Amino acid sequence: MITGGAGFIGSAVVRLLVGAGHNVANVDSLTYASSLTSLESVSGSPNYQLFEVDICDRTAVRTVFEAFAPERVIHLAAETHVDRSIDDPAVFIDTNVLGTSVLLEEATRLLRSLPSDRAEEFRFVHVSTDEVFGSLGDSGHFTLTTAYRPRSPYAASKAAADHLVRAWYHTFGLPTIITNCTNNYGPYQFPEKLIPRMVIRALRGESLPVYGTGSNVREWLHVDDHAKALALVSQEGKAGATYLVGSGHESSNLDLVRLIAHYLDELAPATVSFTEKIEFVEDRPGHDHRYSIDSSQFSKELGWHPEASFESGIRNTVTWYLTNRAWWEPLVAARYGGERLGLQRGEA
Repeated sequence: MITGGAGFIGSAVVRLLVGAGHNVANVDSLTYASSLTSLESVSGSPNYQLFEVDICDRTAVRTVFEAFAPERVIHLAAETHVDRSIDDPAVFIDTNVLGTSVLLEEATRLLRSLPSDRAEEFRFVHVSTDEVFGSLGDSGHFTLTTAYRPRSPYAASKAAADHLVRAWYHTFGLPTIITNCTNNYGPYQFPEKLIPRMVIRALRGESLPVYGTGSNVREWLHVDDHAKALALVSQEGKAGATYLVGSGHESSNLDLVRLIAHYLDELAPATVSFTEKIEFVEDRPGHDHRYSIDSSQFSKELGWHPEASFESGIRNTVTWYLTNRAWWEPLVAARYGGERLGLQRGEA
């Protein structure tokens, strides 16, 4: 069972697992950031099922658990965009905290009905973020002993969900696993996110806005590498464990936008270099300075290593958005037009 399987990371996991022959149930309420066209390559497969269900709806979630009786749950359903969490924190609390609690309760209910051999194999993988750890300075990395210090409503909602997952493991014996990953990028990412937003704005002749001075640093993980990591964790991960999943590829926001502009100049040249379209805008409220994860423990224990290099991954991603207008243009027209989100209420 994949929750949020029509989202960016979720659809990558679904495509991977269905392609590998697993029976997959996709539980997704099809919110603004979902896209069934991301799943066209597997939607006709006999080992794929879609359940249009809100994870906050306990009755519907129970029905899916009873009908599908999964051996593995990979929980990806979440509100994820920090800027939107500034505009409307309540929906993040509902989905990310209350929805997670519903899934944990219904997974526990299913577990208690399973024969001992199946119960022994059951895993509930909760996919979280490095943002729960707060902000780093110019050096150092998040580790398994880093304290939680979330600083945005999004990060706080994911931190709360992490704590619930650990509580269900220790109190109820639900065999849970938590993964905390770095920023993901790649094909099929909703246009509100940094990389697709820059490409789409460039193609429309608009400026490329960078928050503050652009010095904020993120570690970037290709979504296909992340999907492979989650598949591995679901099969071989240890109950009660936490795994930090990163790539080691760090970039400031300004350097990343410059790299995107460079590839746009190469792949879709205009009369003026796209680098000249970069402009600095008011910073995001509470903008964390830097994220970086030490994923060596995960690599050592389960043998996972990212495959995509940062430069080729970004170039391929830019190429994908240039050649897949049919995927993102309807989303831009109907759901998100590229406007600035995340300014505090009452501001322009």
